[in-house]
Amino acid sequence: MFEPIVLGLLLAPSLAGLFLSVGAVGAFLSRHPFKLAIGDWRRGRRMPRTPLAERFAVLYVCIATLGLALAIKTAGIGFLLPLLFAAPFTIVQLFHDSLGRSRSLIAELAGSISIGAVAAAIAIAGGWPRPAAFGLWIILAARTVPTILYLRARLRILHRKPASPRMVIIAHALAILIVFGLARGGVAPFLAVAALVILLVRALIGFSESGKRVTPKRLGLRELGFGAMTVCAVVLGHVVGW
Repeated sequence: MFEPIVLGLLLAPSLAGLFLSVGAVGAFLSRHPFKLAIGDWRRGRRMPRTPLAERFAVLYVCIATLGLALAIKTAGIGFLLPLLFAAPFTIVQLFHDSLGRSRSLIAELAGSISIGAVAAAIAIAGGWPRPAAFGLWIILAARTVPTILYLRARLRILHRKPASPRMVIIAHALAILIVFGLARGGVAPFLAVAALVILLVRALIGFSESGKRVTPKRLGLRELGFGAMTVCAVVLGHVVGW
């Protein structure tokens, strides 16, 4: 969640972008209590956690609505376009959440793609042209989609289940080609391509040492670092024109 927010606010800081960030955090936080409440409703049970989940879901939705309303009041409705394009992905994720399948591949991919739209919306609210703003979204998708495939494969190998490293490497290579095309067109910085190449190398090294024991927590912490690296590379690339 914070990768697109930080990326958007660093490159296109604005009051509307700040409001939009608050709204995005509220929407993101509402997902967990919503999932708990929906799960209890679907099973026809009423547990002590159920009313708490309902209240927190309503609270976070109110925060999201307020943040969005303030952003619209400040910057108009132009930034809503990427959010509208992201809506189908969000619906897919929420649908799987409601079925208790939030860890399915399609749910995780849909969620990661939809979150990236926040960076594009913040950029548009900050005055960026739409092509460059949507370029940020594509870069984030090129970062997160192969990463999800990589982490799922690493975890399957960790639990001695079959995985397909080749498909993960192909996904990384396609992501590099897509962002390279954006860079050639002047929409994305070449440093973003360099960051994705580093992610590809990370995946190659990770699969080469897959025999070593590594905890899911450590994998997650590493990815926080790679995410920060990607954001820094994109920001630096836009600032210096690389």
